[in-house]
Amino acid sequence: MRLRLGIPKGSLQDATVQLFQRAGYNLYISSRSYYPVIDDPEIECLLIRAQEMARYVQDGVLDVGLTGRDWVLENEAQVETVQDLVYARQSFSRVRWVLAVPESSPARSVKDLEGKVIATELVGVTRAYLARHGVSANVEFSWGATEVKPPVLADAIVEVTETGASLRANQLRIVDTVLESNTQLIAHPASLRDPAKAEKIATLALLLRAAIAAHGRVGLMLNVRREHLPGVLAVLPALQRPTVSALSDEDWAAVNTIVEERQVRELLPRLKAAQAQGIVEYPLNKVLA
Repeated sequence: MRLRLGIPKGSLQDATVQLFQRAGYNLYISSRSYYPVIDDPEIECLLIRAQEMARYVQDGVLDVGLTGRDWVLENEAQVETVQDLVYARQSFSRVRWVLAVPESSPARSVKDLEGKVIATELVGVTRAYLARHGVSANVEFSWGATEVKPPVLADAIVEVTETGASLRANQLRIVDTVLESNTQLIAHPASLRDPAKAEKIATLALLLRAAIAAHGRVGLMLNVRREHLPGVLAVLPALQRPTVSALSDEDWAAVNTIVEERQVRELLPRLKAAQAQGIVEYPLNKVLA
């Protein structure tokens, strides 16, 4: 059994390679090959544009692939969503496709774009959005550099954004959110009916989900005298509950927990004040709740 896995080429590529590394896979992509190398003999990888991924999974060329929910909807692909994986090019968050106009535009809502020209890569989704709002506009496919088209080549655009920085840099103003999207692990329905492939896909989804869950979190270990344990536990937030273990000295206990990395600088002095000792912070690759 070999599982054919589509790796997204383009903006998601580097983030996907890093995610697989945290999940425990060594994934190597050569600039001269469309066949990434992975250290799992049961997986064969292909490098495919995210925009096309859903179509190839639907057609059974790929068993499974990673792409955005936006491109699944745009292609109206008949695929199974195995796992939502919330990561993007710059962050571990969802992205937005937004309707934007020049800052000088009088348009304040989608209704103000009746009869106007809108440029976007996401043509089908944009047309459906306009139809829901009862607006008739000319939606043109954009081959890229969409932000530079208003106001000369288009009256408005529908473009994907994580932070909005590129839109602001091009003096564009967001009018509305057309769609929120995130990366998904999608599969061909027949692949999920194959017991061996289904098990492999489930394992892959589990490890990728665990790698995402670990992002921004660290582990903390510390020792504390039992008489001070309630005070230490009162300081600690936790993913679930801190693990408290006995030490060889019955007057002492070991505490192990998971916290948000951004909290550590505030926690350490509070833990020391609560009489914790031997505090160790360590990185996490995967977290399974």
